[in-house]
Amino acid sequence: MITLAKDSSFIMQTDDFLHYLQYGKRYSSHTVSGYKTDLKQFSDYLKDAFNTTPQQATSQQIRNWLSGLVAVKLSAKTVNRKISSLNSFYQHLSKEGKMETNPMAKVTPPKIPRKLPAYVSATNMQTLIEDFEFSHDFKGLRDKLILETFYCTGIRLSELTGLKHTDISLSKGAIRVTGKGNKERIVPMVEELKSTLAQYLEEKKRLLGNDPTGYIFVTDKGKKVYPKFVYRVVNFYLSTNTTVSKRSPHVLRHSFATHMLNNGADINAIKELLGHSSLSATEVYTHNTVEKIKSVYKQAHPKA
Repeated sequence: MITLAKDSSFIMQTDDFLHYLQYGKRYSSHTVSGYKTDLKQFSDYLKDAFNTTPQQATSQQIRNWLSGLVAVKLSAKTVNRKISSLNSFYQHLSKEGKMETNPMAKVTPPKIPRKLPAYVSATNMQTLIEDFEFSHDFKGLRDKLILETFYCTGIRLSELTGLKHTDISLSKGAIRVTGKGNKERIVPMVEELKSTLAQYLEEKKRLLGNDPTGYIFVTDKGKKVYPKFVYRVVNFYLSTNTTVSKRSPHVLRHSFATHMLNNGADINAIKELLGHSSLSATEVYTHNTVEKIKSVYKQAHPKA
């Protein structure tokens, strides 16, 4: 049987690792929770299948666990996330001098089939933002601003909900965005977005006074908006004029990047605007550009 000492050691090491992710790497609470779940599942598997702990796990035992995950139809993306969790955990133990070798060194992640990002056409986005009859009250201005902010800046859902009044400069036409790993970037605002933002802030102050939360986007009751609230807003308005299967805030981020690239923007500039740490994450949008070129070719070339 596994001794209490071994179990306690793993719990302590896990707690130390999760503390490092949260405060050292500044990962979001959602990400830290995911790592915690992955490590717990792996630990339970080792205990049941091999009567051992993660500290004594072999590469073969890890591969057996991953094979089991694939067998129950978990996606390659999910399996790779669990591999990332184990990799980070073992690297942390090695750095802290608590392990000599990393059993993940001999584990190969499954290949993830690359999917083209779903996006809303430029025509549909223009119709939604310019022609849709939003109400002129607080709710209508807020909802319109949510859509415009996503589409005109490409920011993430967590970045939008975290925007504060101190992050906005109407005079400079810029937004300071705090992204993953607490990294900050400056994103410009187009005139239409500045206009909607100014109207919204005026109506917000009239209705709620000096907002004590400090956040830009709040509910009808003056509370900071939460992810599900924003998702419902985006889903509702996109369902009015588009047939895309996914109608999430991330689709608007995809639309921003795709339309920028299709209109000649430099991919490195798009990378900075999106807050990507590497160019490979941005390059997925070039596939949509290739598809557009193919479509134009088929329509225009007499031999196509």
